[in-house]
Amino acid sequence: MNIAMVGSGYVGLVSGTCFAEMGNRVICVDNDPRKIEMLKNNIVPIYEPGLQELVEHNARDGRLSFTTDIAEAVQSSQIIFIAVGTPPDEDGSADLQYVLAVARDIARYMQDYKIIVDKSTVPVGTADLVRKTVKEILQDRGVDIDFDVVSNPEFLKEGAAIEDFMRPDRIIIGADNPRAAEVLRELYLSFNKVNERIIIMSTRSAEMTKYAANAMLATKISFINELSHLCEATGADISEVRIGIGSDSRIGYKFIYPGVGYGGSCFPKDVKALIHMFQENNLNPQLLEAVEEINKEQKMVLVDKVKSHFGENLQGLTFAIWGLSFKPKTDDMREAPSITIINALVDAGANIQAYDPAAMNEAKRIFGSQPKIHFATDEYDALKDADAMLLLTEWHQFRYPDFEKIKATLRQPIIFDGRNQYEPKMMKELGFKYYSIGRV
Repeated sequence: MNIAMVGSGYVGLVSGTCFAEMGNRVICVDNDPRKIEMLKNNIVPIYEPGLQELVEHNARDGRLSFTTDIAEAVQSSQIIFIAVGTPPDEDGSADLQYVLAVARDIARYMQDYKIIVDKSTVPVGTADLVRKTVKEILQDRGVDIDFDVVSNPEFLKEGAAIEDFMRPDRIIIGADNPRAAEVLRELYLSFNKVNERIIIMSTRSAEMTKYAANAMLATKISFINELSHLCEATGADISEVRIGIGSDSRIGYKFIYPGVGYGGSCFPKDVKALIHMFQENNLNPQLLEAVEEINKEQKMVLVDKVKSHFGENLQGLTFAIWGLSFKPKTDDMREAPSITIINALVDAGANIQAYDPAAMNEAKRIFGSQPKIHFATDEYDALKDADAMLLLTEWHQFRYPDFEKIKATLRQPIIFDGRNQYEPKMMKELGFKYYSIGRV
């Protein structure tokens, strides 16, 4: 099929590349000329394992191309995906200005039947709004062209997005016209060979499904984080409790790892947007407001432990930070706990020596040239003359480090583990003062 992917950010680039990998002809569109020029030169502007190689060979084989010309992309494509950002407004609602701008562009340039697919995470009712917007432009043009609007939310995990797209748990197609649903079903057949993973529903149900999924996962994280405080207070071990409840198939092990809170581009934004939808409909989102508040407080848990050990005034102290991205296998620092934690430590007078395997450039962009923040060349360089180490992201290379080297490099053998990567008993035997989450 001929596909246009409007928006060449994380979702658009991964989705477009994976469609091309299955033999479709895909044009990725973006209004950022610099990004398009980079992509034309096989420079992928985001870090995602496996994406660079897929972009290179699909572009080389002629299935994947990049342009700033949306008119060309619309006119040469049967299916047009909208994959632009929906950043939160001040009230927490999703900002639809970019989605609707793309809808207007599609309507200006379409000459024949098109299927317009909302890939962006959008509030319930957005498909209807896109349909209304397109109709208005077509009426202004004085033409009557048939089209359908479909909701097809993405469920990609950063760091595993290629695998998630190629072998999805489910493929949600929200379509109010069976004709459009059948075309999307055919498009996804290559990703649906083993089991029937395609679920067809109304556009509004599809839009709600995306928000509900992310809110449920965020709820699991906030639940286990809140429970970790009770475990510390009562002498229980949250790691043992996690195994105990995770063994129940109704609960499962995923997303019940205690830590320093969730971040990224999805959970914080989508929880806020869902809260706003509740309020717009005169409903009280008690659970989701609690999920959000718990997460906000959890980002400060490690700071509280540092201050409990060293005192409120951290002037003259230096802390090594291992991990800056909000999760491993990505350079994404949007809403990352590391930002909150580092800012709080600096505000208390501390110096920071930070390292991340992928997010160093992003961190330098976020923190700028603050004199109290130094960026190390590797994890062990970050330890030099530091009074303690804080582990904030569970990158694989941090799981089994050289503890003797850590001990010899730090001024004091103190570790604050925000991801429960190490065993308290072993750390004590190695001579470390060790703090973790929900364990004593």
